[in-house]
Amino acid sequence: MMLKSAMTQTIHIVGGGLAGSEAAWQVAEAGHRAVIHEMRPVRGTEAHQTDGLAELVCSNSFRSDDPEGNAVGLLHQEMRSLGSLIMRAADAHQVPAGGALAVDREGFSAAVTRTLEQHPNVALVRGEVEGLPPEAWGPCIVATGPLTAPGLAEGLRGLTGADSLAFFDAIAPIVHRDSIDMEVAWFQSRYDKPGPGGTGADYLNCPMTREQYDGFVAALVAGEKIGFKQWEGTPYFDGCLPIEVMAERGPETLRHGPMKPVGLTNPRDPLVKPCAIVQLRQDNALGTLYNMVGFQTKLTYAEQVRIFRTIPGLERAEFARLGGLHRNTYLDSPRLLDATLRLKARPALRFAGQITGCEGYVESAAVGLMAGRFAVAEAAGRPLSPLPQSTALGALITHITGGHVAADGEANAPRSFQPMNVNFGLFPPLAQAPRNETGRRLRGPEKAALKKRALTDRARADLAAWMTAEPPMDWKPAAAE
Repeated sequence: MMLKSAMTQTIHIVGGGLAGSEAAWQVAEAGHRAVIHEMRPVRGTEAHQTDGLAELVCSNSFRSDDPEGNAVGLLHQEMRSLGSLIMRAADAHQVPAGGALAVDREGFSAAVTRTLEQHPNVALVRGEVEGLPPEAWGPCIVATGPLTAPGLAEGLRGLTGADSLAFFDAIAPIVHRDSIDMEVAWFQSRYDKPGPGGTGADYLNCPMTREQYDGFVAALVAGEKIGFKQWEGTPYFDGCLPIEVMAERGPETLRHGPMKPVGLTNPRDPLVKPCAIVQLRQDNALGTLYNMVGFQTKLTYAEQVRIFRTIPGLERAEFARLGGLHRNTYLDSPRLLDATLRLKARPALRFAGQITGCEGYVESAAVGLMAGRFAVAEAAGRPLSPLPQSTALGALITHITGGHVAADGEANAPRSFQPMNVNFGLFPPLAQAPRNETGRRLRGPEKAALKKRALTDRARADLAAWMTAEPPMDWKPAAAE
């Protein structure tokens, strides 16, 4: 049910990425005025290429859309249940991607931008917010993402007395489809899984022999990389490691990671198992661009072209975009934020998206969704009931606002908070281990599958109960469209 407040309030949102766009949508749909402050194109970033809202700067994938066996697929479902603009635009602009939900990045961003620009309760202001938002603005959601401008970052450090943490994030290259050798590559999803909008043959696969793979790994390790003097000491996020950093961890790392050959069969030589396989995923609705899956990199542009063209099928590859490197900044959120994402040092400021320490497009938008709803509930004078931690949304918010705080207290505790994708490890354990029809306890894959199903069933039931709880008394249902 869409709810609107009887009293209108202006809520400022700094940042027009996925989190800021989703927060603004939730605020505006509840009947309040949302003012989005987006610095592009007045000031650009190291990674963005357009001035569109919700631009996808890395992959075009929202990852698995399976709501019964995958935590991020469950998060998709929960966001749809709560009227997410980001999920609505993603569903409308999906492209085939096996079991994943991937989108045409240009169409997706254009749809989000158009929807918010046309909303009567939304104002879009172009220009950088230098330093902290003015106190005169009142309630404000900061959703500046991993590329927060230096002025705002310095303001936060001065206000909190704590340094922001940072990690490197790398961007994967995009290849023109017509430059891929289809005498070598073939279409197939892993285990032929179709997924949303897919057919079971949604990825392009480029096979490698043992000799080719060993040479490729050696080239990655030896290749010239971008320097790090500006950001020394900044750790990587393990979920988005550059391909060459993975190669440096051991010669077999890649073939057990993004280049694993399992679940794929070369139709031209079905009896020979490739040593490794490079996969490319459709990146736009026209199917003219393909993203190199798991190939985020800090190699120089010249080295990328040289090394990636040694991949069978990509010898004549033309790159629409080469990989790159940018710095991600995030708060020590368990210490700095309260349970509703407010900054303890200045409660009028809420935070959303990757600056809070969540990781991933969907997670960023999900935190933006909840930041918007928290702000609306506060404006109505009736705080939202806590989200059950058994839900994907609740598990994610709990991790951000309460995870990884050392037991010996804030004063002496070392920082241990790290960026995190939503995953079943953030969910409370089941009261009872899953059993089969005869009551026998299960083991192995069968146990894992039933456990995931039990976790997602519990999450759906708990979210439904939370959503049907009595709304704040000064809210009223939105008029039917």
